[in-house]
Amino acid sequence: MKYWIFALFLWCGAAAAAPPLLTSDGLEPLLSNPRMRIVDIRDAQSFAGGHIEGAQNAPYNEWLGPPENFGILPPAQAMVALVQRLGLTPDNPVAVISAGSDGTDFGAAARVYWMLKSLGVKELFILDGGMQSWDFDGKETTKSVAAQARTDWQPRFSDRWTATREQVLEHVRKHDAVLLDVRPENFYEGRFKAPMALMAGTIAGAVQQDFTRWVQNGSANAVSTDAARALASEIKRPEGQDLVLFCNTGVWSALVWFEMHEVLGIKDVKIYPGSMVDWVQAPEPLPMLNAPSRRTQIAQAFERAWKNLKQ
Repeated sequence: MKYWIFALFLWCGAAAAAPPLLTSDGLEPLLSNPRMRIVDIRDAQSFAGGHIEGAQNAPYNEWLGPPENFGILPPAQAMVALVQRLGLTPDNPVAVISAGSDGTDFGAAARVYWMLKSLGVKELFILDGGMQSWDFDGKETTKSVAAQARTDWQPRFSDRWTATREQVLEHVRKHDAVLLDVRPENFYEGRFKAPMALMAGTIAGAVQQDFTRWVQNGSANAVSTDAARALASEIKRPEGQDLVLFCNTGVWSALVWFEMHEVLGIKDVKIYPGSMVDWVQAPEPLPMLNAPSRRTQIAQAFERAWKNLKQ
């Protein structure tokens, strides 16, 4: 009996000390905890082909907002229904598993992590490199799906790590926050835009740092902690100011938020979830930087229409 209590104490201590970004070897021992929940955000077909034992499938598209802008948060009732189906409560440790294909895939896992944290889950993890790393490391998978009892948890979304369009506009007017565009340079400079965006360019006053620098060689593996600190040090932020991250629809920015806020412990970092697609969809034009001229916009629209006709 004493040995069992001691072993439980050691396990609890190890679990409490687990970092938010786990390797396959780091995640594996946590699976023995009956309270542990594995949320696999791959598509249903990939999940059916093999997954971590005990995992529940919640494809990333279930976490998205409306078709006009996937970055906007889903309705509150949809988020509640999803976490209840997955059997989650605030006290369940949760590991988010992605495919592990690239930085965008990592960003999807980070976005789900951010949503669950904002909903009140206290202990969260991401598998570094996703299922690609798990499979590469020779870890066991299964095709059977474990039954998971629903919960009646009624979470409320906290805006602690969120910046709204109105708040970002106020920051632009007051110059009292650092607005970081984590998209590649061609987006920031207005030479390229997301399909859902009505206009190219970036938010007035924003600075840029490419999110791909936060992953290793285009993979879904985070850079080392030292490399992450070096990247964070490039961003000059006056004391007391928020750091607001944005991209196209809040996926790439979630990756950078996760590494900054969760891995490095940098405070006052927020995501503008709707990001640039939301910014340019505002009823009235908002302050922009590097937006193409009206003539250029017309030429770009004509070029896109011509390409579509030829396809």
